[in-house]
Amino acid sequence: MQTFIPKGNGIEDRLALYLYVTNYGSLQLGWKRRAKFSFVLLNQSGKEFYKSTELCQVFCAQVPGWGIVKALTIKKLQEKGFMEKNKLIVKVQVQILEVVNGAEVTGNETMDVGGFHVLYSQAIQVSWIFVRHPDTALNFRPKSHLVKTTYMNLLLKLIEKLDKPPHSFSETELSNTRTELVDLTQTGFKLDWLKEKLDVIYLERKKTADATHIQELEQHNKNLKAELNKEKIKSAASAAKVLWLEQTVSTLKTKPNKKLKLSPN
Repeated sequence: MQTFIPKGNGIEDRLALYLYVTNYGSLQLGWKRRAKFSFVLLNQSGKEFYKSTELCQVFCAQVPGWGIVKALTIKKLQEKGFMEKNKLIVKVQVQILEVVNGAEVTGNETMDVGGFHVLYSQAIQVSWIFVRHPDTALNFRPKSHLVKTTYMNLLLKLIEKLDKPPHSFSETELSNTRTELVDLTQTGFKLDWLKEKLDVIYLERKKTADATHIQELEQHNKNLKAELNKEKIKSAASAAKVLWLEQTVSTLKTKPNKKLKLSPN
């Protein structure tokens, strides 16, 4: 089964092409096919005008489909006149390399996804990485399967960490996360997409911190105004008392023999 997405898989003005196993919802755990495949586009006259790079992937119950997220732009297809009556013919060339019809799965089995041996439970996430970012491991240098698996696990943990809300990161956590990203990049991983995500987290966290600081300053200002009002009230009371005393003294001077009330109250 093949899937043709004319508006791209979440990417505007992009043609997305996928190859899926037929009735993949009924596949048993342990079923898998390793296959090489490529996509060919033809116009309504049967003339071939595009052929994708040949891919080699493992199809299984956990990962029943693979493809190309952004094969061509719709605009280019229209400008070149490849789309006759706004239609295309999509042909898929497939060669099966390995067949496994099913086996008992304990949860510790691994499979090859993009040249990395990962657990079945990790297959979907790793597949997503290579579908969305096909050049992620293009320049990855280590050749040992054990080392590759270790670094892939570190990458998955980093991705999981970057899914947390920005405000949940401390300064130390952000610094450690950036160090982890740099370390993975130095092995050959191309992780510009994760760097952009980390930069957004930095920015969002700064906005949150700035907003919190502004709130603290506003509250401090309110507290100062409240204290100032209290002091004004005290000052007014003191001024009234001083005035009363002055008036009393003045009265005593002018009428020394008259008994006076010695309290303003």
